[in-house]
Amino acid sequence: MKFLVDQHLSPKLCVWLAAQGHDAVHVSVMPLGARTPDSDIIAKADAEDRVIVSKDADFVNSLLITGRPKRLLAIKIGNTSNAVLVAELARYLDDIVIGLASAAYVELRPGLLVLHSGSGSETPE
Repeated sequence: MKFLVDQHLSPKLCVWLAAQGHDAVHVSVMPLGARTPDSDIIAKADAEDRVIVSKDADFVNSLLITGRPKRLLAIKIGNTSNAVLVAELARYLDDIVIGLASAAYVELRPGLLVLHSGSGSETPE
């Protein structure tokens, strides 16, 4: 799976995702880096068939209102260490990949994965 990791998450997450066999790039490599507008991040993700990985609720709001981005992994773990985040991702990565095949976005919470259709319905995993 191809991921685009947002600025509020460490670029180290891209390294970890790549080690798991996925293609991952960080917003910091985009021309405007951390100043890249959400609309440009969404455009890049959709054009390259990437899943946006973000803590930013603006992406969820955009998806619900406009249907964009096409796919989103919403991280709802709060401020935590990279080690804790990676542990949660490792626990659910296979389910995240499967879920994103049919769900508009997947929400990762501590000990919980929620699949969203994009229309407000939820399916806890």
